[in-house]
Amino acid sequence: MGFKVKDHYFMKAKKDNFLARSVYKLEEIDKKYKILSKGNQVLDLGYHPGSWTQYTSIAVGNEGSVTGIDIKEVNRKLSTLQNVKVFQKDINDIKDLVELEVENKFDVVISDMAPNTTGIKSVDQIRSLQLVEMVFYHLPQFLKTNGNFVIKVFDSHEAQVFLKEQKNQFKNFHFLKPKSTRSISKEFFVIGIGYTNAK
Repeated sequence: MGFKVKDHYFMKAKKDNFLARSVYKLEEIDKKYKILSKGNQVLDLGYHPGSWTQYTSIAVGNEGSVTGIDIKEVNRKLSTLQNVKVFQKDINDIKDLVELEVENKFDVVISDMAPNTTGIKSVDQIRSLQLVEMVFYHLPQFLKTNGNFVIKVFDSHEAQVFLKEQKNQFKNFHFLKPKSTRSISKEFFVIGIGYTNAK
């Protein structure tokens, strides 16, 4: 169901030369929780089309870097950004950070990934939670101790139960529904500050 509402944030993204309106969700999260800093190495999971990558590229500056992975074909529109590398990869297939042309774990992991939605609420919630569980499973491989984390979740009772179980992996754990989220949307974002890698 690919419906595009040409609302205020859609038009603003066009004007500001961002690839999608979702950029303003990350901007609000970053302003509120200070997720990104100059010089950070950031992993953007499911980056496509790339507005979060664009924002992060600016936030981390030339001394930082952004690595984006997605199962979709590489978006060439991001190739002009000097501190960005994007790969067509599945997170489950990455066995070593060298495959992403980095040596060390990342300071920040962000994910605006969503399943291909069916319009059937229960199915979409389950698919979203599967993605969230997958990312949490792989976090120890990618995120440094004391690192920060942002991920999109479709709200459900099962999601809330799962997230409560993950709380102790971070010093601080927040939920936020950004202002630019459409009113009918059931999505919200989880923000983890200070990764402890505790289970």
